[in-house]
Amino acid sequence: MNLKRLLFSILFTVLVLISGKYFIYSTQTKKNSDDDYRKAFQINYKIFTAEVPSKLYFCEEEVPIKMYYVRESLERELLTNTFWQSNTMLMLKRAYRWFPVIEPILKKNGLPDDFKYLALIESGFLNVVSPANAAGFWQFIKPTGQRYELEITEEVDERYHLEKATDAACKFINTTYGMFNNWTLAAAAYNMGEGGVKRSLETQKVNSYYDLYLNDETSRYIYRILALKLIYSQPVKYGYYLRLKDLYPPIPFKTLNVDTSITNLVNFAKTNGITYKVLKDFNPWLRNKQLTNKSRKSYQIKIPLSGYDNYDNLMQPDSYRLLNDTLELNR
Repeated sequence: MNLKRLLFSILFTVLVLISGKYFIYSTQTKKNSDDDYRKAFQINYKIFTAEVPSKLYFCEEEVPIKMYYVRESLERELLTNTFWQSNTMLMLKRAYRWFPVIEPILKKNGLPDDFKYLALIESGFLNVVSPANAAGFWQFIKPTGQRYELEITEEVDERYHLEKATDAACKFINTTYGMFNNWTLAAAAYNMGEGGVKRSLETQKVNSYYDLYLNDETSRYIYRILALKLIYSQPVKYGYYLRLKDLYPPIPFKTLNVDTSITNLVNFAKTNGITYKVLKDFNPWLRNKQLTNKSRKSYQIKIPLSGYDNYDNLMQPDSYRLLNDTLELNR
């Protein structure tokens, strides 16, 4: 009996010693693992602030970047857009498709090229509808669109017609430039309305956008344009590396002139060798499944050319080339 107790005591002691050693080892191992993780994290994880330039211009008008609130407002938008990577990357891709459409229309209307970034911040190049029912890339509300000769009915809404909406936006901006003789204020008026900008200038007794105390949206508006201009003109500097093949290419199309009624746009699309979805993608201004056209107005309907359904056909020969510090949005 004593022998059994002795053996049990020896066995218990051995187990205790082994368990204690394992506990010390596992605790030490966990501590070492945590330390290694923290060291690796500190060595490898880095976040750098986006660089604010010492000089900057909008439509050749100098931005007073030395003023503390101008610099800090610009930095806010630079950081927001630099580190909202998914959204900014998608806009980079879309811009390659749509800037070549917008740029010649701006030039034809005598507007500086920088206004293409206004369309970008308005919609991200998506045919979105705002809470105020502003629609299309240029975000026109119905009364303003109609004032600048856009047709807006149940069947046709030219706020979604990029070429016509861009022309209308140019007319609006040229009108406000005529009021203020300043492109920065004209851009602010696109967001706030010419009356709102004029009243703000008069009541606050200043003559510059950068000196105005405004609502949050308009006070950020120009800085958002400037931030995107910086990122899109120097993508590598702000951490965006793309190949030509990463950008969304323009898709060649032909234009059909239609001055009669189309009773069924689904059948019309099928007759022209495309689906209704593709017809709507190329002509988002068609808002219904028919085009009554009682006045026999001439409409231009886009039909993609053969090969549009094979993405490889749209790529350039050097599409795998990495873009350098100037994103080639112009073609």
